[in-house]
Amino acid sequence: MFINFSEIPNSSNLFLDYLYEFDNVKKYYGADFRNRQKYPLLFQEISSQRKNQNKNSEAIYEIVKKQYKDKTPSAKTQRNIELLKSSDSLTIVTGQQLGLLGGPLYTFYKTITVLKLVSSLSQDFDNYNFIPVFWMESEDHDLLEVNNLSILDEQNLPKELILPFSSQDSENHKSVGNIEFNDNITSILNELQTSLRNTDFSKNIFSLLNSIYTKGKTYKNAFKELMFSLFDKYGLVIFDPKDDDVKNLLKPIFKNELTNYRKHSESLVNISAQLDEVYHSQVKIRAINLFMEHENERFLIEPIEDGFRLKNKRIRFSKEEIFNLLETQPNLFSPNVLLRPVCQDFLFPTAFYVAGPGEIAYFAQALHLYDYFNISKPIIYPRISATILEKNIQNIINKLNISNKDVFIKKDSLTELIVKNISNFDLNSVFGMTQTDIELSMNHLKDKTLEIDVQIGELLEKYKSKMIVNLEEYKTKVMEAQKRKHEISLRQFQKVLNSILPNQVLQERVINYYYFANKYGDDFLSLLFDSLLINKFEHQIVQL
Repeated sequence: MFINFSEIPNSSNLFLDYLYEFDNVKKYYGADFRNRQKYPLLFQEISSQRKNQNKNSEAIYEIVKKQYKDKTPSAKTQRNIELLKSSDSLTIVTGQQLGLLGGPLYTFYKTITVLKLVSSLSQDFDNYNFIPVFWMESEDHDLLEVNNLSILDEQNLPKELILPFSSQDSENHKSVGNIEFNDNITSILNELQTSLRNTDFSKNIFSLLNSIYTKGKTYKNAFKELMFSLFDKYGLVIFDPKDDDVKNLLKPIFKNELTNYRKHSESLVNISAQLDEVYHSQVKIRAINLFMEHENERFLIEPIEDGFRLKNKRIRFSKEEIFNLLETQPNLFSPNVLLRPVCQDFLFPTAFYVAGPGEIAYFAQALHLYDYFNISKPIIYPRISATILEKNIQNIINKLNISNKDVFIKKDSLTELIVKNISNFDLNSVFGMTQTDIELSMNHLKDKTLEIDVQIGELLEKYKSKMIVNLEEYKTKVMEAQKRKHEISLRQFQKVLNSILPNQVLQERVINYYYFANKYGDDFLSLLFDSLLINKFEHQIVQL
């Protein structure tokens, strides 16, 4: 079953037009992801550009090989790493913050989209090698976005588990990837295990998680181990940009940004203003799209009259000083959200970037930087979007006599509909008829009394209004009594909402993968691969 995103509340107009009315947004993106006939032109352009930058291919190959030195990758992944050297190779990339235990389900949907897209392209365009790459956003410094995970507890209530850190880690601007787990990581894994039902799969799952998430291990190393354990057999290449050799390769990009930031920011301001006229701009424009590390914290670089400074710090650099630092210590520099795609596609021959709705929105801004760096723009491919619908939840929906689609598009009015479905009569209809009878009777009475006295007749209008108000108050009380009478059914409905729309947002944005894996074991990932489609561009319901 599929639901068009236009029927799902809170879908942005920019995202909807990108999916269904691409001509409206073509000037922001360029290539239409649906137009497969145009793919070969882009592939040829990127491949030609890569041949002129052969040193990059060799260097990236060596870096990735080094990043895998402590791993034993599958034959499929090993082959993909080797293919990074080939000028006939193109990458299909996605990326994500380093969510605890992988974060919400959409991280896995993005990864599956990449892998399935690689398979599809390999069949249709066999003169190219397509390599799936996961870009770990290890330099991000927003710890509060990744120090938690959410599940449904044994009572089917949404439960957020938060991993406490020292105030120093929580409050500073340190890159999340380098933060080490403390003793609390064991506590949160224990809390997770006690919050979930014990199943035949629990022992193996928590044995794996306890071996990966250990005290002293960094966020990025744990995240990579987890993704490797799940997706290595499919050939996924996991890439860490927080690497001194990577930063050395990116020096030309960083230098260009520092040299030409005025031109770049002016272009971004202009395109953002255009977006705001019709849609909205996702990212606030900064003067310079670069961060710099100082004392293990990450600060935005800002221009000043005679050089640069770090935001919220009394640290200044002359132009000569900052360019000398860039030359000698490029590892101190990192891109912001708008420059990161440029860095990514300078390093890799990216044909497609697999993105969620928010990313699609910020690419409307970011893609306008590519021309300033002489980099071909990738096609932005929408990730899979899905809700897992378990059998017990489907049974409740059927019993309540509502549809699966109703839960998504009518959730605010469903309580009333459910009560109506299980009641002996329709309250709205009964009270509506009663109000109509009152109005007709009072109007008839008014006509008669006007013949006696005009003022007495007009006074009747006030009495009629009071009667209608009192009737509405009585209706509210009757409905509340009716809800109490059907409390069990409404509690069942709340169970449906908790599963499908936890915290009133899509399940994929809240619930962690291991909530389901604990129930269904290793087969759950295979089930997702078999069930999820990458060419529908609608929200998919996966029934278990």
